[in-house]
Amino acid sequence: MSLSDPLGDMLTRIRNAQSARHSSCVAPASNLRLNVLEALKREGYIRGYKKEELRKGISQLHIELKYSDGEPVIKEIQRVSKPGRRVYSKIKELPRVYGGLGVSILSTPCGVLSDVEARAANVGGEVLCRVF
Repeated sequence: MSLSDPLGDMLTRIRNAQSARHSSCVAPASNLRLNVLEALKREGYIRGYKKEELRKGISQLHIELKYSDGEPVIKEIQRVSKPGRRVYSKIKELPRVYGGLGVSILSTPCGVLSDVEARAANVGGEVLCRVF
């Protein structure tokens, strides 16, 4: 089955797995998904992930979710830039998520970065999602 928004699908899988208190979830693999998961891991929102090849050319990601005192670390995760409406932001115009408590994940010319890393590198780009 073809997906029109693969990143949105992965974010929904994470959201659903955490609301059901699962320890991990599975999603099809792609380079964009790997880069977003790496940014989430660097910011401390997930424990980790690993890529598993099912057969030649078909891979999936095992995402280990993170909990703190029985509560999910990710309270809210939502897609900002969608296939029907792309959202781009200059670094000076990028709003802070919950006053800096959350992060935005951006696709920049320097790769997929969190808003903190993008501000340090002084680059803007497409706002993929917000995490709190």
